Amino acid sequence: MDKKSIIGLLLIFLIFMGYMFWIKPSDEEIAARRQADSLRWVEQMRADSLAQAEVDQKRVKDSLYALAVNDSSLSDSARQALQVERKVNLGLFSVNESNPNFQVTVSNKVFHVDMQTMGASVQKVILDDYKTFDKKPLEIITPDSNNFNLIFLDANSKDISTKYLPFALFCNDKPVTDSTELVVPENDSLTLSFRAYVAGAQDSNAASNAAADRYMEFRYVFYDDSYEIDFDVNFHNIKESVNELPNLTLVWQNRMNRQEQFDRSQKGRQSSRNKDMERFYTTLYYKNVEDNADCLKDGRDDVAQLTAPLEWVAYKQQFFCAILMSETGFQNAQELKVNTDHNGKPDNYLCDMSSILGYSYDATQPDFSMDMRLYYGPNKYRQLREMDRGIERILPLGWGFFLTQWVSRFAIIPVFNFLENFGWNYGIIIIVLTILLKLVLSPLTYNSYKSGAVMRHLKPEMEVLNKKFPKQEQAMQKQQAMQALYKKAGISPMAGCLPALIQFPILIAMYRFYPASIELRQKDFLWCDDLSSYDSILNLPFNIPLYGDHVSLFCLLMFGMQFFYTIYTMKQQQGQASMPGMKFMMYFMPFMMLFIFNSQSAALNLYYFFNLLLSMLQMFAIRAFMTEDKVRARMAKSELQNKNKPQKKSKFQQRLEEMQRMQEQMQKQQGKR
Repeated sequence: MDKKSIIGLLLIFLIFMGYMFWIKPSDEEIAARRQADSLRWVEQMRADSLAQAEVDQKRVKDSLYALAVNDSSLSDSARQALQVERKVNLGLFSVNESNPNFQVTVSNKVFHVDMQTMGASVQKVILDDYKTFDKKPLEIITPDSNNFNLIFLDANSKDISTKYLPFALFCNDKPVTDSTELVVPENDSLTLSFRAYVAGAQDSNAASNAAADRYMEFRYVFYDDSYEIDFDVNFHNIKESVNELPNLTLVWQNRMNRQEQFDRSQKGRQSSRNKDMERFYTTLYYKNVEDNADCLKDGRDDVAQLTAPLEWVAYKQQFFCAILMSETGFQNAQELKVNTDHNGKPDNYLCDMSSILGYSYDATQPDFSMDMRLYYGPNKYRQLREMDRGIERILPLGWGFFLTQWVSRFAIIPVFNFLENFGWNYGIIIIVLTILLKLVLSPLTYNSYKSGAVMRHLKPEMEVLNKKFPKQEQAMQKQQAMQALYKKAGISPMAGCLPALIQFPILIAMYRFYPASIELRQKDFLWCDDLSSYDSILNLPFNIPLYGDHVSLFCLLMFGMQFFYTIYTMKQQQGQASMPGMKFMMYFMPFMMLFIFNSQSAALNLYYFFNLLLSMLQMFAIRAFMTEDKVRARMAKSELQNKNKPQKKSKFQQRLEEMQRMQEQMQKQQGKR
């Protein structure tokens, strides 16, 4: 950097500092702002406290409403008073207040679903084919999640919240009056209809009358071998009982609990590094009707205020998800939110997710339906893609702009799924996949090593050119001479970079694919009992910053292979010009990778280790094949071929020569002055 540049930067810095000092508020302004902020904070705290008190009071009342019918400790007068107040709050749906509150379980070949007549919502989903890290049943929806609520006004402008509304239950149009377990018949379906009748529907106890023909219905259709559930909300012959305001508000909530591995050696203490990894893959995805899928921030608090119609909303964890889809779209989406507040939460807690979605109500029709679907299941690419809604985009397959997503979707996943058909251990599948990728890239790798070998043998001639054109103004001439030397030797300096550029998207795709691949979850290989998580051969009694509280053997093997690979490649490049500090960076990289990858999945470390091992073997084989005599013979043959060919200048060479002529003219003009 010359003297003028330094002076210019110094002046810019002084101007910037002067401007910052000039716009700095006075002490009086700062004090006024602080006072205003304090008053605003106090007012906000007061408003929040009042709102929370109102919510708590309503929750207590609603709990009493739910217990009023069956609570023998209440006097008749108290029970009657609560029932009267409840009828007022249920509005025109108060005829359902005597419906019993009970639970029904529906099971098929893939999951068990617990549902409750109070609110007619899903209370718990247990996946049959999967377990948690400690071999307990895996719950996607937990019992303490009051997860679904439809809010609207009745014709008397009373707020109706369906989660406090007791429904009458029918299974395949037959009444169900008590807790029971239902099984979906093989190759068939099962329909649960939760109905809330309105006042005046044929008799005073319309909820118990199956012939009643005026009701709101939550209809769920289960299939024998599917994670999907057809879900419809139907308003049947009750348009005069529902307020004509065009909007219905649907609130969908869920608590995301931890499902994956923790460190068992620490007296039950969970490994914070692995918990952070699981939280990183936990977030809320959504898709606009006319746009691609998008998401909130990974593993952090975030909120999105939306006005565009949404096609679906997905609550995604590392390997599982809950998805709510609409056939016509949620026309008035309002708010999507992720909250990671851990105050008073259990150790297995990750975050809370909630969605406030709008639906346009058509009051002119006697029957109105909200056609939706639910999905509770694994994040499997093929299953998500078969729904044909772009939901497979929730899988972290990389970025489309750098080809990593395309590499995952059209190369890695199809080959991986093909290798699964052989029934091999997943560790063997990873090794075979690595070998196949190396074979595909071997021609480029060979050309890269060949160019490197020729470059080493051209080193004396390159040093001669450096001495011949030592001045800065001769850089263009030196570049042309270097290009001529490369052409005479029959190589391109870009040939050594091309394999690295092509392999980089593959490395990134693997980095994203393996930790998110549910196929590897809880699959063992050698000493590792879960390829999707880290392999620990030693649990430390303390935590090392950035490293963790365990020792991963696959990570150590990867580190050792990368360290020896670096030593070998640096020896091959001895004497070649390099950037200052590059040698230190190359030797430092393996140690940095050791810390970064110690808590990564064992599958990822296995892939990188085997990839480096194959690279070392390729280097040894090519170096043994490309002796100095063979390199010289190739150079002589290439030089002879170039002499016999008509010399055509490329457009790049023509531009270089034009730039050189312009530079020489400018130097001559400056010399004359």
